[in-house]
Amino acid sequence: MHHFIKSALLGSALCVAMFATEAPPAPPWAASALTFETGVLWEIGTGTPFAYRLVPAQLAWRSGEFWHHEFSNGSRIVLRHRLALLADLVQNGPESRYLGFSGSPSLELWNRSGTTALFTGAGGGFGLTDARGIKGGLGQDFTLNWFIRGGFEHVIAPHRSVSAGIMYQHLSNGGMTTPNPGIDALGFTLGYGWSH
Repeated sequence: MHHFIKSALLGSALCVAMFATEAPPAPPWAASALTFETGVLWEIGTGTPFAYRLVPAQLAWRSGEFWHHEFSNGSRIVLRHRLALLADLVQNGPESRYLGFSGSPSLELWNRSGTTALFTGAGGGFGLTDARGIKGGLGQDFTLNWFIRGGFEHVIAPHRSVSAGIMYQHLSNGGMTTPNPGIDALGFTLGYGWSH
């Protein structure tokens, strides 16, 4: 009986110790994530006479990884799906807003410790603006979007990250009107993300 009590106490102590140690957090690419990004983009193209300035706000969802390759040094390249709701405040142009949706892959190169990544992606979608029929402005409310983005992401706490990057965004009606005006804007973005 004495041996049974010792075994029970030892087993209980080991169970408590096992539950007391917290499992390490999953790497950022293992789970889906939501990111809020904003910044400023300036007109760089010749498709419009207006010096547009856009203040984009994006709520983006990224899937967990669907493809990866791990290098011998422990770093990892990851491919994820990315879907975003767009809300651009339009400054210095005849329109005042753009609301849309976009999709793209997110290609990410994570360091060995899983704390910092370089990212890039290109994609597009569609949306609506408040076109006003002014020459040189967007020709209609329904508008297509296309973008290229790149930057870095850094994990600041379990399931939390910050990002900074550059972004090019094109808005036009895809040739549905003549002439076919378009906005070509380049600038920076800052973001805060939650993985779950």
